[in-house]
Amino acid sequence: MTNDARPDSADKLAYQGPLTGYQLSLLLRIANKPGMLGRVTTLIGRHGADIHNIDIALAEPDFILREFSIFCPDETRANALVAALGETAGVEVQHASDRTFQLHRHGKIEIRNKVPVTTHADLSHVYTPGVGRVSMAIHENPEAAWSLTVKSNTVAVVTDGTAVLGLGDIGPEAAMPVMEGKAMLFKSFGAIDAWPLCLDTKDPDEIVQIVKAVAPGFGGILLEDISAPRCFEIEERLKAELDIPVFHDDQHGTAVVVLAALINALKIVKKRPEDLKIVLIGVGASGVACSKIMMNFGVRNIIGFDRSGAVYRGRDNLNVAKEWFADHTNPENFQGSMADALVGADIFLGLSGPRMVTGEQVARMNDDAIVFALANPEPEIRPELIPSDGPVRVIATGRSDYPNQVNNVLCFPGLFRGALDARARNITEEMKIAAARAIAEAIPGDQLSEDYILPSVFNDSVGEGVARAVRDEAIRTGDSRERGSRIFV
Repeated sequence: MTNDARPDSADKLAYQGPLTGYQLSLLLRIANKPGMLGRVTTLIGRHGADIHNIDIALAEPDFILREFSIFCPDETRANALVAALGETAGVEVQHASDRTFQLHRHGKIEIRNKVPVTTHADLSHVYTPGVGRVSMAIHENPEAAWSLTVKSNTVAVVTDGTAVLGLGDIGPEAAMPVMEGKAMLFKSFGAIDAWPLCLDTKDPDEIVQIVKAVAPGFGGILLEDISAPRCFEIEERLKAELDIPVFHDDQHGTAVVVLAALINALKIVKKRPEDLKIVLIGVGASGVACSKIMMNFGVRNIIGFDRSGAVYRGRDNLNVAKEWFADHTNPENFQGSMADALVGADIFLGLSGPRMVTGEQVARMNDDAIVFALANPEPEIRPELIPSDGPVRVIATGRSDYPNQVNNVLCFPGLFRGALDARARNITEEMKIAAARAIAEAIPGDQLSEDYILPSVFNDSVGEGVARAVRDEAIRTGDSRERGSRIFV
């Protein structure tokens, strides 16, 4: 990215990232003497922490065991607080743990039986000898696997750990908690059973072969946190070689929700897709996918920027994905700075990193401008740094503590629910646009506002609406399997 995108030194204090909540659970053995509890709570306050709850676990003449639930600004100060408590006379730290780590202890997901196995009869039905007849029925009619196994409701969450969140290439083991979280979201928001497959290889050929080999046991494949440009090749090859949906969430999940936000934002500012000038920073996996879906929606003018500046036809050092981007965007072949590109722009779409654009720069955008600053945990520009008296009218981020959170959870559980219900063979561009429209339509027209262009992830109607729209689109286009005979059920 060119230097003009960076705020000057005067803005550095304003750009300090917001504190991340860090919940600490403590079990303290405190001498049963007057003033000891006050001494402990004072020490907690001096370390910048807030007390959420205090309970007594055990009371004895000489000591009291107290459980504390504390919110600390960050991990560093939490560790300092625990050390200070341990050095306090009359206080013994018996247990200290981060609640986030507690929730991950021994993993966050499990397998549960759908039918009981409590008698010999049960055992003979679910396993041998009864299961043999079911296996032969599938052997004679492979499509029966959709009715007689978990295939019809199971998704593999596949990663190689090379692009995990904002952490980068941290490997398959370290990626596991994130993939477990993805599986939890599938279950919570789509009633889909998903399982992480964290692969110890970065070779695209090996990844493709492994996924193809395990595909018979799944109804869909979600690719997650695989670095660009390999992710493009891996997804395209798997889509071509498998007959079940393959979906790279970092690309298309983001793109679907961005389009949903765009649909509703345009209703507010009363602009048409074909009239927009969009400045995009971050021409990676999600940036390319967002551009494709917006162009399919009617957008014609997108100017993209990466670390080397504007992406244009004829520029060197472009990978295959960026070559496609250069050939299909930037109609005037703009080669200047991002600051200059923002002059008169209708939309800024950030999919890069923190502190990439300033309030002064967005103040030069067109009237009724839209800013989607989606870098996480800190956006390209914090909403409070966008001039309130400037042209920007609608703002969205990737954070839950600001209005209009662009969150992939709005998309992938419902999208896969619909695809599985239709027994779709793939996920088409039309299905993605149908999903985006369903997300946008979850907000009634009379409730739409600058601060409410995207529904909450906890709005039950979102997943149901997305699933219905995707299922109907798959059936409409004939991109689904006919349901097999149920004579054996």
